[in-house]
Amino acid sequence: MRALTYHGSNDVKVDNVPDPILQELDDVILKVTATAICGSDLHMYRGKIPAMKSGDILGHEFMGEVVETGPNVTKLQKGDRVVVPFVIACGSCFFCDMDLYSACETTNPDRGSIMNKKSLRSGAALFGFSHLYGGIPGGQAEYVRVPKANVGPIKIPKNLADEQVLFLSDILPTGYQAVLNTGVGKGGSLAIFGAGPVGLMAAASARMLGVEKIFMVDHHKFRLDFAQQTYGVIPINFEECDAAEFILDHTDARGVDGVVEAVGFEAKGSAVETVMTNLKLEGSSGKALRQCIAAVRRGGTVSVPGLYAGFIHGFLFGDIFEKGIGIKAGQTHVQKHMPELLKFIEEGKLHPNAIISHRLNLSQAAEGYKMFDKKEDDCRKVVLTP
Repeated sequence: MRALTYHGSNDVKVDNVPDPILQELDDVILKVTATAICGSDLHMYRGKIPAMKSGDILGHEFMGEVVETGPNVTKLQKGDRVVVPFVIACGSCFFCDMDLYSACETTNPDRGSIMNKKSLRSGAALFGFSHLYGGIPGGQAEYVRVPKANVGPIKIPKNLADEQVLFLSDILPTGYQAVLNTGVGKGGSLAIFGAGPVGLMAAASARMLGVEKIFMVDHHKFRLDFAQQTYGVIPINFEECDAAEFILDHTDARGVDGVVEAVGFEAKGSAVETVMTNLKLEGSSGKALRQCIAAVRRGGTVSVPGLYAGFIHGFLFGDIFEKGIGIKAGQTHVQKHMPELLKFIEEGKLHPNAIISHRLNLSQAAEGYKMFDKKEDDCRKVVLTP
């Protein structure tokens, strides 16, 4: 089969690789009908994620048709059309029983990225990610093996097109959970740092949930313009002003009720942070987080769906304490949110496909990565079809 494979920093290509086979009794094989390039994929594309190996198949946003099932698969059958969550969870461990699927204790044989791990068990394995998280082949391919197929893959009604539901695999539940984690609801105020796909899904979710005032912070005009036109956000270009000061100026010098940090560890930081990161003296840029801490009101919450690892200098924990701020972060418990979000899509309350800007064949995946990475041709979101 054909699949998009990793070969080093800024080097991905579509190769011919062996077809996947059933390995466990509860596996299924999926014929992929649609897959997407995610911002998290770009971290690997840029060579920023450790434990990647040449030939790894990327992609964790995908859907398709079940073509083969293991003998212990009870919830799916051949011919079912499903969307697959990027988190691989067993459904029955200590954390899965609490609907904390990304904390599943049984699916990841590797160590994860926690630096001070001690004897802590690893969290869930992830599709198409590094060998810190299982090294499970991803879905930017013609076929993919789906482990734990009784837990997660959700059947899709025939009346919904692939593009309407594809983002149930990651960015829609990620944006939705990020907003829920802030605790901001009807009539409240929210700031979203990062107008990429997750930030846009957070804006869509916030608007659906009745959040009254939504600030969106980015430095790409085409992203901000889209967010303003589609979700009615107040756009802030952080290259033209201090974003946190702008938010304070427009909230009676108090700040917003909640903040979503949808940028992650590759946020555009200071010159000092750039040098420290290049020298491996720092794991991430903390600039976006510092702005979030400054922009949220006392007693508010900063929600962080953006990917982080390692350590950050200038974290300003004293400001968190002084303002009484809550922090909620982590990978998304996708399986928990998929049924509810599917219902919202069916009811016409959410239209996640609105953010798609480019549609390419899988054979053009490398071109899609480059375009998305460089923000060429006003690229917001790329969908690939095998």
